[in-house]
Amino acid sequence: MPDTASSPDRPRLLLLDGHSLAYRAFFALPVENFSTVTGQHTNAVYGFTSMLVNVLRDEQPTHIAVAFDKSRKTFRLAEYPEYKAKRNKTPDEFSSQLSLLQQLLDTFRIQHLVYEGYEADDIIATLTTQGLAAGYEVLILTGDRDSLQLVTESSTVLYPMRGVSELARMTPESVEAKYAVPPHRYPELAALVGEDSDNLPGIPGVGPKTAAKWIATYDGLDNVINRADEVGGKAGENLRAHLDDVIRNRRLNRLVTDLSLEVAPGDLGRVEWDRQAALALLDELEFRGELRTRIMDTLAPEEEPETEGGFELAGESVAAGGLAAFLSGLGTDPVGLHVKGSWGSGTGRVDGLGFAQGDGRAAYVDIAGLTQDDDAALADWLADAGRPKIIHDANGPLLAIGAHGWTLAGLATDTAMMAYLVAPDQRTYALADLTLRHLKRELKQDSGDDQGMLFEESDAIAETAMLHARAVLDLSTTLQAELADRGGTELLDQIELPLVDVLVGMERVGIAVDSELLAGFESEFGDSVREAAADAYEVIGKEINLGSPKQLQVVLFDELDMPKTKRTKTGYTTDADALADLFEKTEHPFLAHLLRHRDVSRLRQTVEGLLKTVAEDGRIHTTFNQLIAATGRLSSTEPNLQNIPVRTEEGRRIRQAFVVGSGYETLLTADYSQIEMRIMAHLSEDAGLIEAFNSGRDFHQVTAARVFGVEPTEVNTEMRAKIKAMNYGLAYGLSAFGLSQQLKIDTGEAKGLMDEYFETFGGIRDYLAGVVDEARRTGFTETIMGRRRYLPDLTSDNRQRRDTAERMALNAPIQGSAADIIKVAMLNVDRALRENQMSSRMLLQVHDELVFEVAAGERAALEALVREQMAAAADLTVPLDVSVGTGGSWHEAAH
Repeated sequence: MPDTASSPDRPRLLLLDGHSLAYRAFFALPVENFSTVTGQHTNAVYGFTSMLVNVLRDEQPTHIAVAFDKSRKTFRLAEYPEYKAKRNKTPDEFSSQLSLLQQLLDTFRIQHLVYEGYEADDIIATLTTQGLAAGYEVLILTGDRDSLQLVTESSTVLYPMRGVSELARMTPESVEAKYAVPPHRYPELAALVGEDSDNLPGIPGVGPKTAAKWIATYDGLDNVINRADEVGGKAGENLRAHLDDVIRNRRLNRLVTDLSLEVAPGDLGRVEWDRQAALALLDELEFRGELRTRIMDTLAPEEEPETEGGFELAGESVAAGGLAAFLSGLGTDPVGLHVKGSWGSGTGRVDGLGFAQGDGRAAYVDIAGLTQDDDAALADWLADAGRPKIIHDANGPLLAIGAHGWTLAGLATDTAMMAYLVAPDQRTYALADLTLRHLKRELKQDSGDDQGMLFEESDAIAETAMLHARAVLDLSTTLQAELADRGGTELLDQIELPLVDVLVGMERVGIAVDSELLAGFESEFGDSVREAAADAYEVIGKEINLGSPKQLQVVLFDELDMPKTKRTKTGYTTDADALADLFEKTEHPFLAHLLRHRDVSRLRQTVEGLLKTVAEDGRIHTTFNQLIAATGRLSSTEPNLQNIPVRTEEGRRIRQAFVVGSGYETLLTADYSQIEMRIMAHLSEDAGLIEAFNSGRDFHQVTAARVFGVEPTEVNTEMRAKIKAMNYGLAYGLSAFGLSQQLKIDTGEAKGLMDEYFETFGGIRDYLAGVVDEARRTGFTETIMGRRRYLPDLTSDNRQRRDTAERMALNAPIQGSAADIIKVAMLNVDRALRENQMSSRMLLQVHDELVFEVAAGERAALEALVREQMAAAADLTVPLDVSVGTGGSWHEAAH
């Protein structure tokens, strides 16, 4: 973290050891993961730039320079030919990057310095000495410990501790705590101990502790040398035998502080970067994604975020009876529209509307004051598709508008959706956050005295609504360019934006439930929870909190002496997977009852949550969210209908309570069969996989037959299960260890099985390897329909983060394509229902499944329509197979 104690008026000089840091980056980031299409390696440039941008962002220096070694031929080498002799020859892959790194610094307008016959350390030492004398605070970013001798109360070394991502702040206190000598005496310690990287041999048998003790006892290295005869023992003999080495080491590790440089600290002030040249070079280096964003955010010379006063508005509150004239004056240019109100559970309420246009005009309409003519004029304007409206996170506002009896057409764009497609892994798409991020303006939720009020305090609601409408309008312009740059315009216009109306309609309709049946389930599961708890207590002879990991650890591992599970910060894990594995090993009855207790507790909680959300119309109106999953999948909340268990019969019974509503004939469910593997076949173009699907036989049986080299009829249950795990797991980055855990076989057998699988389906092997390499090169993965997911950790020096990103890179194109396909299917079905003037309606989407309420007499027609439209949602090399079922409940309609 930056030293916040320094004076804001005091200049801060940042000096970087370019050679040291670039070399460290070269070895921290795998060279094979960083190259351009022309074959130019870039890992050292990437890692150095990442460090540079981070330190610029965190430390905010006023002055900066980067020092480089010119060659190994320095005065130190002339005096001691063995100096740095142990170092390997500099890899060509590294040397070729130095000129690129210096070009990048030129575009950043950061001076880089060399000095014939001297090292980067000497340049840094000279500038540090000059800077301190001139009253600067100095920060030195280097991986060379020799620079520790430069540390003072006003100069700090930032030392890379792990790869290129973590820096240690070496102050006088931290240097002394680590080495037991003050900074100015660190080179004295190094002279005694030696420095292997510089090939400077130390005294045999003398380590840092002994060296520090001598320096403290004799008050410095000079006195240690002068009084060497007084040092006893074997260490003393070795000291006397190697005094020449010590003296030479100290002479060589003393940094030069008086070079005649062409620049002084005052010449190193930060200036505006050459944006055009920098971006062109970043394109050439193929640096995209998160690093490019950080560079832009850090180097772009932007002002501090403005307050709401930064939005220029000529606002008015529209008087009763004047709304028709106001709306007609808006013309056909896009209007930012902010809906003041509330929504949820399929309905909502509009209290007021804020309008904003590009010319600065804005207005607020209080719904409570509308006349009959105003209401009619507003209804016409909202329903006019020729009047483009821009709304932020439109689903809720559309529910509220619909609940008022109006219809909204002409939704030109949704700024929350745009932001999501630009950065699908972002945590929030709240308007205030996006305004600050993209417009550099602070949009507060309430207007205080310091906000430059347009109206009296009593009209703060009106001002806030207008300011939000204007923020939406301005944000849409900014995001439009970013969205186009990231290839998301077509996805927004053709899938996500049209889907808003479909989802709002589904939320408004909801799905009917049998509340009495749900209440019966709640009672039944409650009884089961109590029974399972009582059985567990009986086994151990006492009552405990079965939900407390701490109490469970005592019982399981101390009292019952069971095998230890994975160690965590709070002890040994008691999560579901660990306990299931433990039960398989021990078959202990306490674990059986504990696992049962957890299962039925979850079922009871699920039912309790469902009962709380049943509306007055006897239906549950879930909320669908397009902005949660980075892969593009829809999520369901309040309640989460995607969370209803389907793997156990007990869990599936809950779906019995979701029933066909009054006036309708039956429920119909339709889902895609093995869609993710069909997408894998399409993307990998593996002939064997395509043939397996086109055969029309059991897919897992056919693929198992090919892997094991037998006839399909000879595939037994065990063989099919193994290949099914492979088929579904590989798209998610399944490892040999993961497969072994899943199939309960040893890792060697699992690896052999994977090898056989990939030998059989070579196209899958090549695709999986290629998709990660391509994502690492471009910075993102892409679905069949162009949905991108940016994965900056693919180039992380942290192996765990890199492995996680690689699994995401494998999964995102498959799962994301499945999400896109089901969304297109929903749009197709919705359009076909309207075109055929059918009364049946779509109620739910749960992953790859759609649920419909069938109007009387439309069952056969609806099934045919759904099969046709879902199958036509994407043109794959294998057919999209659709399974359909009907019944009086969601459970009965399963297939």
